Amino acid sequence: MGRQWLHAKRAVASLKKGQANGKLLKEIMVAAKMGGPDPDGNARLFAAVAKARRESVTREAIERAIKKGAGIGGEKLVMEHVVYEGYAPHKIPLIVEVLTDNNNRTAPEVRMLFKKGQLGAPGSNKFLFEHVGLVEAHRPGTGVDIEEAAIEAGANEVEPLAPEQNDDIPADATGARFIVERTAVHAVSQWLSQNGWTVVTSELGYIAKNYPTLNEDQQTEVGEFLQALDEHDDVHRVWAAMK
Repeated sequence: MGRQWLHAKRAVASLKKGQANGKLLKEIMVAAKMGGPDPDGNARLFAAVAKARRESVTREAIERAIKKGAGIGGEKLVMEHVVYEGYAPHKIPLIVEVLTDNNNRTAPEVRMLFKKGQLGAPGSNKFLFEHVGLVEAHRPGTGVDIEEAAIEAGANEVEPLAPEQNDDIPADATGARFIVERTAVHAVSQWLSQNGWTVVTSELGYIAKNYPTLNEDQQTEVGEFLQALDEHDDVHRVWAAMK
């Protein structure tokens, strides 16, 4: 066998990196389409571009994605936003946001991924979630008063965010998730950026109103189900009632 296993491992790693970069560029395109091509005036785009740069996505690819999303130049973004509602194993409610250029291809693939869960009709479980603005950020050092930052920024709520909850949070930093009004995402992101925080996520999202209790085996099963969903190229976000 020689070193074939090493080549296979590198090929898998390269494929996963390509998939991750593809999702980053898709997020940039969507952010530019929704809020315009200027990162300074578009908090979601600013966060998406910063994350792409940290992942070593080339400047040319980032600029091309911004132009395509904003409709500048010859390429136009043709992307359908589809929301699926349903349940993971053990009746864990979830919402799956999909961005696709071919829903005839994507829809049966998503339905297949739900074979271990349950796919519901539109509107079947959105009432189990709150639709809010979410800003995730970190600041150097520990012991930072996140409650004070939330008040100053104009957030409704704040909760600590550990590195294991978001890969973009450094181990030696204070991370926080700020829950804000949907119309206040840009203002809160801007205040944080101007006051020593690094914003890594700025978007609209869903927070579950209740979290079912699961044992360790059930958590593992649900986690594997959610990971399979998240790894699909067209799945943009997965929101689940799971801590």
